[in-house]
Amino acid sequence: MRSVSLFFAVCGLLLASAGFAGAQAIVLKDGSKVFSNEFSLEGDKIIRTIKIGEATAKSEIMRGNIDSLEWPYPAELTDSQDLLAKGKTEEAIAVLKKGKEFFEKFKEVEGNWYVDVFFAYIEALNTGGKFDDVIKLMPSARTLKLTDAQKMRLRIIQLDIDRQTSSDYITILAEAEGILKETDDSAIGASLWNIIADVHVKKKEWEKALLAYLRIPVFYGSQVQRVPEAELQAALMLVKMGRFEDAGSFFTRLIASYPGSLIAERATKEKASIAGMKNEDPSKQTKDESKDGKKDEKPAEGGEKPKEGAEPAKTTEEPKK
Repeated sequence: MRSVSLFFAVCGLLLASAGFAGAQAIVLKDGSKVFSNEFSLEGDKIIRTIKIGEATAKSEIMRGNIDSLEWPYPAELTDSQDLLAKGKTEEAIAVLKKGKEFFEKFKEVEGNWYVDVFFAYIEALNTGGKFDDVIKLMPSARTLKLTDAQKMRLRIIQLDIDRQTSSDYITILAEAEGILKETDDSAIGASLWNIIADVHVKKKEWEKALLAYLRIPVFYGSQVQRVPEAELQAALMLVKMGRFEDAGSFFTRLIASYPGSLIAERATKEKASIAGMKNEDPSKQTKDESKDGKKDEKPAEGGEKPKEGAEPAKTTEEPKK
């Protein structure tokens, strides 16, 4: 009996040690720790709550007394990635915004995750098409102490902004393709192919855009946060190409794959808009013709006139076989 009791006691100590090892805590300069359940943020203040019997006492933790943070990989990063993989971009943005606001209070403290959460937040905003918000945050991003990998991510974000605001398609495509040759990072590759695809959309090169979007789920499937939107855009390119039946099947799969998401909602609407339509004969269509009769009314689909010096979009092509 004694050996059994000793066994359970040792197990209890090991479990307790493991729990503390993964605990979230502020480490003070005197070596003591304030665990996450013992403090809260109230405005710009960090408030520590101490329980003494039935009573509680509160005191402010001065930033000058903080040595570092002991904080495992933040739940905000894992949770947001999971939400993005399910096509729930808005929810992911909300989670990351909360995390950014928390870690911002400790951004000068060793061991904080502010830069990582900040970048994930900007990228989620970019994925969600909130480009005005991204542009507003870029000056702050440039002031941070960045690793080489983060500097590359910032370069990609800037290129994506250029893609949204410029019609100098030749330069944008050349830079994107140049960066692809410099790295084998899957996150960067997925981002770049998304930019390349969007440029082809603006140039009304539907087939090139389709192939570029499809590279993301096929070759960069590990970048789960980018896959849902890339698949939706690929389906929309099939509509542009007059392949309505193929697009309908694609929309059906998206609805089943991402239930309860904005992706599924958009796919449902797009599927309804082409219900009953058959694939068109590609030999009767030119590259720049819209197959749904409405899509080209949107400026985002290439309504801008290319600037002087930019590669003009072609208006016809040979019949496809």
